[in-house]
Amino acid sequence: MSARFGLRSAQQASRQSSTGTGFTFRSRNPIFRRYQGTASNPAAETVVPPQQSLFQRLWTSEVGIKTVHFWAPVMKWGVVIAGASDFLRPAEKLSLTQNLALMATGSIWTRWCFIIKPQNMLLAAVNFCLFLVGTTQVTRILLYQQSIKGTEGALKSMEQDVVSAAKDVEKKVEAKLS
Repeated sequence: MSARFGLRSAQQASRQSSTGTGFTFRSRNPIFRRYQGTASNPAAETVVPPQQSLFQRLWTSEVGIKTVHFWAPVMKWGVVIAGASDFLRPAEKLSLTQNLALMATGSIWTRWCFIIKPQNMLLAAVNFCLFLVGTTQVTRILLYQQSIKGTEGALKSMEQDVVSAAKDVEKKVEAKLS
């Protein structure tokens, strides 16, 4: 009983001392109080909020656990993991347009994460990783396509060599028969 009485006394005393400071407490729960100063009383801005636990800070943050700013990046990691799992697939089975889209999406949204308010570093990190995955896959696809073109050129020159060698052998056989 004395602990409750002490807490109530402290709350009443803080309310009485804060009546002239330009801010009031509207919440009954002291953990979720917002301390706001006014331009008429800059001293009110120096009030230090009570120390919160890590969970309380995560819960009450603008980008905390109970907001879409937290859950959207968490779910987007699935897209990054799916793109990274394609590292094990051969390059000829990858889609260039799909990976270009991943690369573009990652770069555009990484930049956007620094413009929007509140800035969401978790979303910026997942989008940057998406950009890296897309860039890696696009590079693999382009290198594969270049090697195919190089191989086709080499095959054509080898084919021409074989055809010319066959014609030479054919001429020599005809010369011996005649």
